[in-house]
Parts: sequence; C-alpha cells; structure tokens
Amino acid sequence: MLDNKKIAAFISEKRKRLGMTQAEVAARLNVSFQAVSKWENGTLPNVEILVGLAGLLHTSVDEILQGREKNSESFSYSKAGVDISYTDALKREMAVYLNTNNPRVLNGLGPFASLYDIGFSGIDEPVLVLKSEEPGSKQKLAMEYGYVESICHDMINHLVNDIAVMGAKPLAVLDTIVCGKAEKETMKAFIKGISEACRENECDLVGGETSIQPEVVNPGLYILTSSIAGIVPRGRIIDGSDISEGDKVLAAASNGLHTNGYTLVRLLMEKMPQIKLDRIQGETFIEQIMKPHTPYYPAIKALLRGNGVRGLAHITGGGIKGNLCRIIPEGLSAEINLNKLKTLPIFAYIQKAGNIEEQEMLSTFNCGAGLLIVVKKEHAKEAAECMKRYHDCYEIGEIRKGKDKVIFQNHILFDIH
Repeated sequence: MLDNKKIAAFISEKRKRLGMTQAEVAARLNVSFQAVSKWENGTLPNVEILVGLAGLLHTSVDEILQGREKNSESFSYSKAGVDISYTDALKREMAVYLNTNNPRVLNGLGPFASLYDIGFSGIDEPVLVLKSEEPGSKQKLAMEYGYVESICHDMINHLVNDIAVMGAKPLAVLDTIVCGKAEKETMKAFIKGISEACRENECDLVGGETSIQPEVVNPGLYILTSSIAGIVPRGRIIDGSDISEGDKVLAAASNGLHTNGYTLVRLLMEKMPQIKLDRIQGETFIEQIMKPHTPYYPAIKALLRGNGVRGLAHITGGGIKGNLCRIIPEGLSAEINLNKLKTLPIFAYIQKAGNIEEQEMLSTFNCGAGLLIVVKKEHAKEAAECMKRYHDCYEIGEIRKGKDKVIFQNHILFDIH
C-alpha cells in the first residue's frame, strides 16, 4: 500500500538535495506551483507526471512510490526496464475503460482472473464458442500512421465476426498487449479502442494482460492479441452441415482489406513508396487500406432471426476459397461466379500496381466480399434484403454436387474507378 506521507517527504528531500525550489520544479514540469506543494504534502502526482518528475529528480517512479532510494549497487526490476509501480499506477488509470453495467461481469481490475456469470436460463444446451485473434501486420502500419484506436476495432470486429458466423452471441473479451515500453497515451488509446469496439459488438472487455518485455520487444512496438467467449444453443450452431444442392451463395460487401494481405501491401509500399499518397476515390492509399474491419455481427444477428441460413463464412486469410471450403460438406461444390463479384477500387489499384495475378489476389484478399452466406434457394431474396439494411448483398454462386468444395467460374472484373 502506498504511504503518501513517505512519498511526499521523499519528493521534498530529492528536490532540496538538487537545490531546486518548488517553483522551478513546477516550471520544468509545466504544472502550477500549488501542484508541487500538494505533492510535498501528501497528494500523489498522476501517472503522467510521475515519469517526468522521476527524471527531473534523478530517480525512478518506483523509488518515488516506495518513498525511498534503493542501493545504487543493487539490481532491480526497474533498472532492468520494468517499473512495477509505474505499470500498476497505469493500470489503475486504465480501469475506467473496463467499467460495465453488465451484471454478468462479477469483478473488475485487480483479481487474479475475470469472473463472468454464464447462467443462461433461456438457452437450451448452451455451448461456449471460443476464439483468439490478432490484427496481423496491419498493426505495424497502425503504429506508423497513427491508427492506434482503429486497429483495436480491426481486432475486435474480426474476433466477433469469427464466432458470429457460427451463430454465437459474443459475451466477454480478454486482451493482451506485449510491448518493450508501456507509453501512457498509447496504452490508453489501446484500452479505450478495445473497450469501445467490444461495446459496439454487444460484449464486454473484462480483463487482460499487459506484458512489458524490454530487450525482447523494441520500444514503440506493440503486439496485440485478444480472445473471446461467446454462446450458442447447441441446436442453433451454424457449421454448414445442412448445406444442400441448390442452395444459393450470397456475398456481403467488405469495406476494404479488413485485416488480411498486409504483408504483401507493405512489400508494395517498400518497393513503391510513392503510392502512399496516391488517391483512390478521394482518399489516400493509406486511408483506404487502414479502414477498420467491417463488423458483421449486427447484420448476422438480424439475419438469423429469419429462416433458411445454412452456413456463413467470414472471408479472411486465404480469401473466398480458403474460407468458404470450411463449411461446404463433402460431395458438394460452391460454384462462385467471379464476374458477379463487386470488387472495390482499392483491390483493382493493388492488383495493377503490383501486377498481381488473379489467383494471388483471390488467395490473399477478400476482394470485396467480407462475408458469404449460404441460404436455401427459396429464402435467398429475403436474406439478401435483410443484409442490405446493413451492407450491400447480392447473389454470387450456387451449391452443386462436385468433388472440389469451391469452384471459380469466369474472372474478376477489376475496376479502379
């Protein structure tokens, strides 16, 4: 427990030892004289000021919060690059973003693990749906170009989409942030972005882990991951097992690359740096590729209130073929007519700039279709109309008998305009 009087005496002693007045400390830290006076009378500085104050007093945040100097010849965790007192103070400031009115969330920041009430009396044979996700190398670009909160929406939208296509309702999310140095404003943006994305997807950020690894991860580099638990009645699991010959395949539009293909995109940017400022439909290349992953959960939830849905495929790494094949039963083929695919201009631009073959585009990107829906023929029009309330949706194929689970017909009509 922090001893405020001890901390106050330590700050005062360090200041005086350096021959500084309270006014000089205030001027150097750009705070009021009264603030410094309060620190020396038992009011704790906030975590943002602590770092600057420690540097000014030639000490560490850990020593300030302990109210004493450590033996200069001894080793400590803070000297190795991890200041526990600072990170604990940072976590306390971040706790506000974990606040929720959901009565199922039974605790907050502090305990060893998060508690969540899973007593769902209205769900017959409840099944937990579990998933982990990370935003891939898009997060490197996010840090470089200032899309810190946006990348959190990428991660959570992708995560929720993956369980929603199995019919699940998202419940609780845990996040992990690995870094070389925890910078306050960046950490705040991460937790704010993740918690907001969770709320938009009707679930809660209930806890997580911040792992500071100096000498392992370079300062300024952050690695995000998250995990989710969802729930679905056993009898309403959507896994494609009911897909039959004659069913229709609908495509729901993406808004861009989502979270896949960025290693190829970064190679393109490295070889042709001038493309960063090129404009596609009034937006720069960077603005186009950094649009957050489309959240499909609201649309899927509405769609599943209707009838006829046999299977849902979230189109991520591997493209249409690599993801649609996951839900097609043996002995059936999804015949996809590529010239019906409404490919976005950003994909046409990438294809032309990199002289990328059609097959490579199809296996790397969603090419404009972020979600595929397999639905009974007689319910296809109803399903498409439902989806159109949220995203453009149109027929792109049909289920037939066959050995190959996904067959492409015709070619993509890339249009950069």
